[in-house]
Amino acid sequence: MNETNESATSLRCWVEVDTSAIRHNANYLRSRTSARLMAVVKANAYGHGTAHVVAALAGMVEMFGVANLREAREVRAVCEKTPIFILGTALPCEREAILREGHIPVVSSVDEAAAFAAWGKVRVHLAIDTGMGRMGIWQDDALETARQILRLPGVELAGICSHLPSADSDAEFTRAQLAAFDAIAAQIAAIAPGPLLIHVENSAATLAFPEHAAGMVRCGLPLYGVSPILEFQHHFRPAMTWKTHVLLVRDMQSGRGISYGRTHITARPARIATLAVGYADGYPRQLSGNAADVIIRGVRCPVLGRVTMDQIMVDATAVAGVIPGDEAILLGPDLPATELAEKAATIPWDILTGIGQRVARIAV
Repeated sequence: MNETNESATSLRCWVEVDTSAIRHNANYLRSRTSARLMAVVKANAYGHGTAHVVAALAGMVEMFGVANLREAREVRAVCEKTPIFILGTALPCEREAILREGHIPVVSSVDEAAAFAAWGKVRVHLAIDTGMGRMGIWQDDALETARQILRLPGVELAGICSHLPSADSDAEFTRAQLAAFDAIAAQIAAIAPGPLLIHVENSAATLAFPEHAAGMVRCGLPLYGVSPILEFQHHFRPAMTWKTHVLLVRDMQSGRGISYGRTHITARPARIATLAVGYADGYPRQLSGNAADVIIRGVRCPVLGRVTMDQIMVDATAVAGVIPGDEAILLGPDLPATELAEKAATIPWDILTGIGQRVARIAV
């Protein structure tokens, strides 16, 4: 995870994580609904550093959500008590450890539930496919599948869940999907011997359709300060500032090529700064030639030419007194992940989770 207590002055490239912003964002999400909150901290807490984020949210959320067993262990190393839900399908070789370590698995079939039970008593959540097409039993078969799971010795059906593929883009489909899930959930709850934890809403649905929140909502991206629905962005505080250092400052004449392929030729004399970040750190190569900027001493500086593995070059002509060692902001409140994502033709999730392991994470 490359989390560190080092001073930024000793680092080439690092992320500063504002843990107060993460707590602020969690509180706003709580204000949307009375449902319990699962903090989704998979993929190194969306690139922010698992240990820093889990420590910030411990005691504030009812559950942590991770993708796999390895991530569950990373969370448990920081937080001993909060339940951990494994959002993804477990490998067969992981089932025994998941039970032994007390994590909560999700299953998509009777056979999968029975395979967990072969290792001992288990509490599972049944995933229902209501339109995502990724995992879960198809909605028409969900009630009968739940009946069969309830008959399995050693298996407790503790919850049911589904996932929404387009809550941020297709309100009509999402409303129909939520209505279908609500009906199925009521049918399964009616035959269950005990209470079920029911959860379907992701971040976008928590913001747009809070009336369907049920027992718990699962939130990721807005915890880190990026809203999946633009109209809600002003409620959130970006938690990440990604920085690097200026390595070199060189004055170049017009007609000079910059980076591989000489895709940028200087049209005038320019002061070029070389920065200690590249695509090996997760700075997207797709930003090459796409009007990306960094910020040095409060001034936006265009990225020139192709992004290379370990370095990028920027036009720092407008920065008075720029010198090697200056900090450069690659992403932050004034240079948001949504902007980088748009210029790289991708999504903010990809930008944040793509920041590499050699980039240190510092809690501030």
